[in-house]
Amino acid sequence: MKASARHILVSDEQLCQEIKKNIESGMDFSEMAVKHSVCPSGSRGGDLGVFRPGMMVKEFDEVVFTRSLKVIHGPVRTPFGFHLIEVTERNKS
Repeated sequence: MKASARHILVSDEQLCQEIKKNIESGMDFSEMAVKHSVCPSGSRGGDLGVFRPGMMVKEFDEVVFTRSLKVIHGPVRTPFGFHLIEVTERNKS
């Protein structure tokens, strides 16, 4: 199995909630990632590319490989901080 996802990583849960509300109100996920994410992927709009189970931390994998596609999940807490995660694709191969 493999998946593609994008995310926004911040250190503060309240900020994560605010960003999610902005996206749900119509703001662009990629623009929010560039502006707020502390992950290097932020400069790519949060795009993490394609990865397999076990390549990300457990909490992240759990969302990516079990939850709905094209939905903003989070805040999801990991050792790195708080994430908003959007699973863009997932397949069995």
